[in-house]
Amino acid sequence: MSRFLLEIGCEEIPDWMIVPALRHLQGAVQALFDEKLPGARVERTEATPRRLALFAGDLIARQPDTVELVMGPPKSAGSGAAAGFAKKNGVTAADLETETTPKGEYFALRKKREGREAVKVLAEALPKLVLGIPWPKTMYWTSRSGSRFIRPIRWITALLDDSVVPFEIEGVASGRHTHGHRLAGAEPIEVTIDDYERQLAGNGVYLGAAARRERIEQGMAKLLEGRGNRIEPDAALLETLVYLTENPTPILGTFSADYLRLPREVLSTVMRHHQRYFSIEDAKGKLAPQFIAVMNTGADPDGLVRHGNERVLRARFNDAQFFWQGDLKRSLESRLEDLKNVTFQAQLGSYYDQTRRVAALVESLGGGEDAARAALLAKCDLTTSMVKELTELQGVMGGLYAREQGEPESVWRAVYEHYKPLSMDDSIPATKAGQFVALADKLDTLRACFGAGLIPSGSKDPFALRRAAQGVVKILVEGETGVQLEETGELGEFLLDRVKYYFREVRGFSYDEVNAVLAAGWGNLPDVLRRLEAVRAVRPTADFEPLAASFKRIRNILKQAGVEKRGDVDEALLDSEAERALFAEMNAVTGAVHAAGVSYSRALASIASLRPHVDQFFDQVLVNTADERIRANRLTLLCNLLTEFSTIADFSEIVTEKAESGTHSS
Repeated sequence: MSRFLLEIGCEEIPDWMIVPALRHLQGAVQALFDEKLPGARVERTEATPRRLALFAGDLIARQPDTVELVMGPPKSAGSGAAAGFAKKNGVTAADLETETTPKGEYFALRKKREGREAVKVLAEALPKLVLGIPWPKTMYWTSRSGSRFIRPIRWITALLDDSVVPFEIEGVASGRHTHGHRLAGAEPIEVTIDDYERQLAGNGVYLGAAARRERIEQGMAKLLEGRGNRIEPDAALLETLVYLTENPTPILGTFSADYLRLPREVLSTVMRHHQRYFSIEDAKGKLAPQFIAVMNTGADPDGLVRHGNERVLRARFNDAQFFWQGDLKRSLESRLEDLKNVTFQAQLGSYYDQTRRVAALVESLGGGEDAARAALLAKCDLTTSMVKELTELQGVMGGLYAREQGEPESVWRAVYEHYKPLSMDDSIPATKAGQFVALADKLDTLRACFGAGLIPSGSKDPFALRRAAQGVVKILVEGETGVQLEETGELGEFLLDRVKYYFREVRGFSYDEVNAVLAAGWGNLPDVLRRLEAVRAVRPTADFEPLAASFKRIRNILKQAGVEKRGDVDEALLDSEAERALFAEMNAVTGAVHAAGVSYSRALASIASLRPHVDQFFDQVLVNTADERIRANRLTLLCNLLTEFSTIADFSEIVTEKAESGTHSS
């Protein structure tokens, strides 16, 4: 069995594009193996900003030979047709066989196809496979009609054991050479599969993402050892730096403690988003006047890189200090009129228009005075110099400015948090006022965009409406604001899809439980959660799923009979003990279910207790009897039973282990 190494060397790839590209490359190569080189497997993929690498093993030297049956003309066509078929396939008529089919006897040829060498299979497939890696954006580097890739391809390493797999992409021929670190490595470097990684390491490149991550983490820990400080955790920044570097080396820098008078959010955002530095906390969790940068070279013996980073950060902090002091000279409220000049969306007017809508919506939702005040101020920071420079801080800066300008805590905190939650993993606003402002802001965006036809399609969602809808769902469930969802049409379906996702993927309920509960109504999402918890609690009991199967059976019977509305059951027409018992028990359970203070779990347990009576009914009663009045009365009884006890959940949506065996309706 052979081993295979592929490396695509290019100009620096954006860090956030690398992992998806590796996943696609691995899948595409494995699919090639499965189709044409069975048994071969991709062992792993690695990448740095300048290279994508793939390692594979268990490749066969050549494809197995195959025999293909080629069908010819019918035997009844005669020897002339046979001779023509044989000539076309490069054989004589004597080489043909007779193949019997349902349509009669046919001339046929068993054609042996020799397997191709693995190196030829790879050489033929790899150019298209490499260029087929999907990227958010691509570029050409030879001519407008040339191949496109994320960045210009500079070299290709392709080895099958000790042999080069020969192919070419835009004049770049594959070979056995790679390149080291752009600044610290030799190039080109001749490699084998065995020494490839070792050669890279000797030339300033840590190929493995895990090795680079470990180097960063250990380097940072060593820098802070014995200082009593710690890194402010930032997994996303660490992942970014892993794929921004080939030879990561952390360095510790400092800045003047005077800058700590600025809000922590400002300092951290400048360090993280603009400079890709780690913030450092002291033992009490306060921001320390230090940072850690990660450079892409092995050492900084003279401190030149450290001094350069400190100088850049100092300039950034000076700008932030200037913006902070300048912005505070105007109150947020005085900036409200300025929002008339800030476009919300071309078809939907300005942020001033949106602010007025949100404030009115907060009031109609019952948010209270503080929430209404916060809604008026929430977008005003869009006109501040700080937010124009640090757009990541919109909302946050508004809250900080409101606090500095003496707004009550419930107001400034509502402004500060009104963009939350930013994802399903993020928390909702901590205050009721903040929840109402965030809810109204997101609902207004959804209603306005859907009203203007700006509806997400496929993966495109330029206005982040899916995130807004997820935020609405999360706030309603976890905040228990008491707001009812009353959306209809396309927006209603859009929100319902997010509701299903939340309860399935975030809260972990099974899909049939979610479908069953939502079928009974979903306007009150905290109530949906309580009903789901009750269904999950009662489901393991002995009677629940058999009763659910019976409810599904009842629904099928009613559907076939065209019965949709409940009515009055005529007790005089209940002519069997089984249906009289079911009717009596149904009335008794109805009282228990609707009694004051009864929990959903107890109500469901009471409903499940109907199971023996429902089973007895179907065992002893023929629903579709010849007597029309009795048949109608029995259908009414079943309709009332189904309707009465589907207010918590539609049991017919529950998937039961035992398959349904029909309706038994005749």
